[in-house]
Amino acid sequence: MGTGCGGRVWLCGVRSKVVRVGVDVLAWLATLTGAAGIALHFSQSSSRLLVLVAAGAPYLMSSALVGAVAFAAVRRWIGAAVAIVVVAAAVWTQTPLYTGDSGDSGDGPAVRVMQANLLFDGADPRALVDEVRARNIVLLTVNELTPAGVEDLGRAGLDQLLPHRYLSPGRTATGTGIWSSYPLSETVEFDGFVLNQLSATAAIPDVGPVTVYAFHPVPPVYGTHVWADELSRLREILDRSPASRPAIVGGDFNATYDHAQYRSMLSGRFGDAAEQSGAGHLVTYPTDKRWPPLVGIDHILVAGGRAVATETVGLPGADHRALVARIHLNRERK
Repeated sequence: MGTGCGGRVWLCGVRSKVVRVGVDVLAWLATLTGAAGIALHFSQSSSRLLVLVAAGAPYLMSSALVGAVAFAAVRRWIGAAVAIVVVAAAVWTQTPLYTGDSGDSGDGPAVRVMQANLLFDGADPRALVDEVRARNIVLLTVNELTPAGVEDLGRAGLDQLLPHRYLSPGRTATGTGIWSSYPLSETVEFDGFVLNQLSATAAIPDVGPVTVYAFHPVPPVYGTHVWADELSRLREILDRSPASRPAIVGGDFNATYDHAQYRSMLSGRFGDAAEQSGAGHLVTYPTDKRWPPLVGIDHILVAGGRAVATETVGLPGADHRALVARIHLNRERK
């Protein structure tokens, strides 16, 4: 009778041992990769490599599941237990995005907000205007707004839908803008940033004054120290936001939920709309590649209210998906 090893039992044993060692190595590498993803989630490092890799932390974390399965397959129960602990820790870091925030529920009317990066003049202006109309958007924040983009959006009918605006267009990525259904006042352009950062106050009926911010810090590839510094200074701006009124922030933050520098903005009165509504990972970038978008760097933040639904929307010609949130703001206290 054959043994399957050419009659050599010892050869079967050697092959089996090699396979087990190979599986062990794979399992430990996968588990350690998952642990590295967790470490990056909490890292405050300004190292360019670590900041860029942290954007993909959830993908790294998921490899720990592979480690757990591999350990179990070869009955390495201690390794399996370690991998399961790593999986549990990874799930704990991501769970807030899926469970929703039970905090401030917002007792006022719902407003629909959109954040869009236009890729200079790349985004189809009519497609954007059609989305604003179809979704009853009342506040729109945009990044990478050029003077030509302002004209194109006007010709496509945006100013008829959202007649109030505060814009600071610029060359390539510098331009930023706010369009609104409601009158805008107290307009501010913040100095000292590479790209344009804006705020205005919208007078929303049955709510009162609402501070609206349009942010666009530089990407980390520009310089991670500059990126981290701009995120820190934007947080300081939000910390100075009047606590007596609601606020909404839209922007391409060039940072994901897994960047601790971004999450520091959520440690005060502001919350991430995707987290508040339990929308999960909403990937927005890039949309101009052969592969689908991988990371969520566009965000809407809310204070004095709560997002109840958040989703992404495709924009032909842009390299980001737009973000749309339905937000219940607190009513004006009289």
